Amino acid sequence: MALLEVKDLKVSYGDLEVVHGISFEVEAGEVVALLGANGAGKSSVMRAISGLLVPSGGSVVLDGRSLVGVEAHELVEMGLRHVPEGRKIFAPLSVEENLRLGGYSARKEGALLNQRINEVYERFPVLGERRKQLGGTLSGGEQQMLAVGRALVTGPRIVAFDEPSLGLSPKMSSLILDTISEIADAGTGVLLVEQNAREALKIAGRAYVLDLGNMVIEGSADEVAADSRIQATYLGGDIDEAEIAEGDDE
Repeated sequence: MALLEVKDLKVSYGDLEVVHGISFEVEAGEVVALLGANGAGKSSVMRAISGLLVPSGGSVVLDGRSLVGVEAHELVEMGLRHVPEGRKIFAPLSVEENLRLGGYSARKEGALLNQRINEVYERFPVLGERRKQLGGTLSGGEQQMLAVGRALVTGPRIVAFDEPSLGLSPKMSSLILDTISEIADAGTGVLLVEQNAREALKIAGRAYVLDLGNMVIEGSADEVAADSRIQATYLGGDIDEAEIAEGDDE
């Protein structure tokens, strides 16, 4: 059984169905990319998984337990974290206050929470330097670091990242995506929605492609990258398989 299993998922807004019975899995320690054009239904899938939307059909199961209808704090305790598009940090709070609020479920384990916060500072030294600075005064890249760090302080089993490189410089995008790859290498499952398909496929093990709410392509990252439809629509031409294999080296 996969860590996360999504089967025949349907998502609707009123009478309008926007996701039409899709299925996919995420294993512990792997990055799974969910690709597609704007309006394909990717964010709706993410919101349904993280409890922000109630699916109109199908199932979402984490380690054998249904996530449908589960309260947000229970989802966190079960090991699921969602890093949303736009980061959604708490602008009036300091960097450290954002991290401590993110780790609220571990507040009774003070030593463990402190250790995890220190690990975030080790991963992103600039956050350690600015721990007292208000989140809203950080640059876009620093805010994304904070959003990632806020997810990590809970010790998640799986993290859903929605467009983590959106609006970032190429250098900062590479840093964030490399970090996501490292998170998976440490054993955490990762579901990645990412507009930069080329970069997403470099760090993903498997990929699924949505089109107007339907699953149209699925397979290994190499297989998906080699698909002529993907090359023409998302990659702007051929992509070298060796380029994918390089991953974090770039």
